[in-house]
Amino acid sequence: MSPPEIDARTAHAAGVERLLESYRAVPPTASVRLAKPTSNLFRTRAKAQTAGLETSGLTGVIAVDVNTKTADVGGMCTYQDLVAATLPHGLAPLVVPQLKTITLGGAVTGLGIESTSFRNGLPHESVLEMDILTGAGDVVTVSPTEHDDLYRAFPNSYGTLGYAVRLRIELEPVEPFVALRHLRFHSLTDLVAAMDRIVETREVDGEPVDFLDGVVFSAHESYLTLGTRTSVPGPVSDYTGQQVYYRSIRHDGALTRDRLTIHDYLWRWDTDWFWCSEAFGAQRPWVRRLWPRALRRSSVYAALMRYEQRFHIGDRIERLNGRPPRERVVQDVEVPIDRCGEFVEWFLATIPIAPIWLCPLRLRGAGWPLYPMRPGRAYVNVGFWSTVPVGLIDGETNRLIERTVTQLHGHKSLYSDSYYSPEEFGELYGGDLYRAVKQRYDPDARLLDLYAKAVQRR
Repeated sequence: MSPPEIDARTAHAAGVERLLESYRAVPPTASVRLAKPTSNLFRTRAKAQTAGLETSGLTGVIAVDVNTKTADVGGMCTYQDLVAATLPHGLAPLVVPQLKTITLGGAVTGLGIESTSFRNGLPHESVLEMDILTGAGDVVTVSPTEHDDLYRAFPNSYGTLGYAVRLRIELEPVEPFVALRHLRFHSLTDLVAAMDRIVETREVDGEPVDFLDGVVFSAHESYLTLGTRTSVPGPVSDYTGQQVYYRSIRHDGALTRDRLTIHDYLWRWDTDWFWCSEAFGAQRPWVRRLWPRALRRSSVYAALMRYEQRFHIGDRIERLNGRPPRERVVQDVEVPIDRCGEFVEWFLATIPIAPIWLCPLRLRGAGWPLYPMRPGRAYVNVGFWSTVPVGLIDGETNRLIERTVTQLHGHKSLYSDSYYSPEEFGELYGGDLYRAVKQRYDPDARLLDLYAKAVQRR
């Protein structure tokens, strides 16, 4: 091992020891939680009564092995830091979630997705092994052949079965640039049919497709963006300044082309939090000129949003204007690709939110029990992030979306507000298998239960 790698492993080992010390300091009757400087969760939670676990020593990249195309990273390492370490070697994680401050451990225990998911599945599928701090206070190494029950149940467990301390993941080669094609569709049926073909063939008109996602602005205006890795030098666009990436997608013809560096492509959504920076005025030209470029990023907007929620600023403004308060609808759902058009048409006709994001995916191997999707079947992640007027009951719109997704044999991610009954939740998210793994690795219930955390907001 090289000296920098030895130093990184030594620092990580010291970080693990501090983590264990902080675990032992939590009173036996108190729930164990992480102390995190950032969060990409969008559900409210009860305030913790005890100090969180010390995780500052788990944020680094431990090693990148160019020969085996793998990386060892701390569980709290962000994808921004990991990508910064791998791109100089011409490598990247198989799936890089859209926002810079998402951590490796967070993407695995909470699921993640991006435009390589139609060929590389979800982030946890490229995990070769993990060290996990369990509720019992043990650090165990899990893999497909070692503690495989915890390895398979960990994805979508949201820290209720343990916390990822170290992960070894696969990497894949990338090129310096990504050539983009933005295809416009006037029919959702045509868009979904084209997406389905690309998932199967990974090419269009003889050109390979390495990255695939889409944006729907209305039933009559939608786009697929096809990305192809390339080493050919040439001009590239910059959407970290005055230009806004999602606006560049829109056009009146059938096809437009663009180019980005691989770095800027991976973080194309982060500068404006997809399109949600508009809520803070950050897309207005005069505001954008005054807003420091370094602060145009998802973590800043998320901090502003949490501040708004804490003081109910939005509801106060609505009340001053004689309007009702608003319900937050910040969700990602997965529906089978053959039901995608049906869901999107229903959504556009029923829920006053646009644009919406589409990202196809297909699992690489066997299914995962806490978020069961059929292996070999294509799904589409549909993301929508906004607010609507409140209804007659708490979470009325979110409840309606949950029912519709279930009727279409889909699933909803648990990073935001959920309203399922205990029976529905058990059927959708692991049920008896989850409880068996929970009992084995957290026998004294030091960690929260998944239903309590995801639905009861504890």
